[in-house]
Amino acid sequence: MNESKNDFAFLPLGGTGEIGMNFNLYRLNDKWLAFDCGIGFGGNDMPEADILVADPDFIARQNENLLGLIITHAHEDHIGAVAYLWPQLRCPIYVTSFGAAVLRRKLREANLLDEVPIHLIKLGSRIQIDEFDLEFIPVTHSIPEAQSVVIRTPYGTVLHTGDWKLDTDPVIGEVTNLKKFAEIGREGVLVMVCDSTNVMVKTPPETEGAVRRSLIELIKGLKGRVAVTCFASNVSRVESIAIAAKEANRCVVVIGRSLHNLEVSARESGYLSSVPPFLTERDINDLSDENILFIITGSQGEERSALTRIALDTHQTISLGQGDTVIYSSRNIPGNERAITHVQDNLVRRGVKVITSRDHLVHVSGHASYNEVMDLFNLVKPRYTIPVHGEWIHLSSLAELAEKTGSKPILLEDGDIVRFRNKQVEIVGSAPFGRLAVDGNRLLSMDGNIMIARRRMLFNGVVIGSFAMDQDGHLIADPMVSAPGLLDPNDEESIYVADDFADALEALPREVRLNDEAVIDSAKSILRRILGRKLRKKPWVDAHLLRI
Repeated sequence: MNESKNDFAFLPLGGTGEIGMNFNLYRLNDKWLAFDCGIGFGGNDMPEADILVADPDFIARQNENLLGLIITHAHEDHIGAVAYLWPQLRCPIYVTSFGAAVLRRKLREANLLDEVPIHLIKLGSRIQIDEFDLEFIPVTHSIPEAQSVVIRTPYGTVLHTGDWKLDTDPVIGEVTNLKKFAEIGREGVLVMVCDSTNVMVKTPPETEGAVRRSLIELIKGLKGRVAVTCFASNVSRVESIAIAAKEANRCVVVIGRSLHNLEVSARESGYLSSVPPFLTERDINDLSDENILFIITGSQGEERSALTRIALDTHQTISLGQGDTVIYSSRNIPGNERAITHVQDNLVRRGVKVITSRDHLVHVSGHASYNEVMDLFNLVKPRYTIPVHGEWIHLSSLAELAEKTGSKPILLEDGDIVRFRNKQVEIVGSAPFGRLAVDGNRLLSMDGNIMIARRRMLFNGVVIGSFAMDQDGHLIADPMVSAPGLLDPNDEESIYVADDFADALEALPREVRLNDEAVIDSAKSILRRILGRKLRKKPWVDAHLLRI
């Protein structure tokens, strides 16, 4: 990257050209400030990884110049990676009260709570971090205390929108402060870095209040057990579901660890005060089916989620069947469609009625649609626009809208560096970027040997050949070939493969058979050739030698 002591630059390392995994950097002169640090999901495209995070190596190598991490709101795709990446970033974190409550639970689980300096941001406040002059503007979103950030610099003013919408009846929190956006627009905005997730939707947006009223009427008329699945972080929706349950004389039972954590964080911050504490699955034995409403995690078809296990009838305590109803009060994140449909299909197979937003007003997006984005452009009037937080189809749609309002779009991908100087904006280079898979307590590069081997095993299988040789290089017994998912050990084909493997090993030159490393490498090549010829596949192959 072209370093400079006299400029202002923007660098997305995650979340531009993809949904989730938001991780953005701003550099003012020679100091950096990070905005958000979220997770993404592997989905159908990357089944070898459940959770993904942006590779922070570029900024971690110079973390002495990293002034802090700003969290715009507490959704997982903006805050979920902090506990994984902070040991490399090691900087102060700036977050609102609710976001801090969510973050502290994550840091406590990672044994980092006592290490991470957390600074609380008051809603609508203005703070100075070194040379960065930051003003926060409260916006409506599907989580409390979301904020856009105005960054004032000698090189121009940037508006970083974060996630937002113009909801006139948000249920929790204040409406988006349009007056403040208009003031910023009159002041002059060089660049707006804008969320593009929902810009392709051109229908008039519904409000969160309308969803609450719709849920109340819908749930009142349902019989049997009722379950609602939604994003655990959507406090407004969770409260609406709880109010609808109360109106229908049902007790709320939350199923899923993330929902339990959400309730604790929300109540700590003063939210959910209008509804009674939720019950857990231990409390349902004394309740009739007509008096229960479950709020369940798993709206995206996650393999180990509570709803997926209920759909497969493998949950330890909860079962749903004929006469019961599951309401999907959520949207499908791109890439998760197949997994969601599979869960819904299993529910219907068990006699459960499934209701989605196609059937009833049970969900609205927390992101601004086309008309809302157009309204913001007309208020802010940015000279340039950088679309972020979306796949390319979303980024390009926002770019088209920007052009209609007279704003020049700059389309970036993760790793692109854009410089703001002399009231001009230009792409000046690139920085290394990548994705890491969360694997237990490890972070693994998606381009590293482990994940490459895992992908190969996933699609082509794994073959392990085991054989014993004496000191003269002769086989002591018939070798064994294990190929789960490729060969049936009781099939004749497995016997033929083992026989071919033995013949090829015996035919190796004596000097190869006497050298452990050489004979293992040759054994792998033999297995690849045999399996490639018989199965037309290229499995991941390993060989084990026992020298006696």
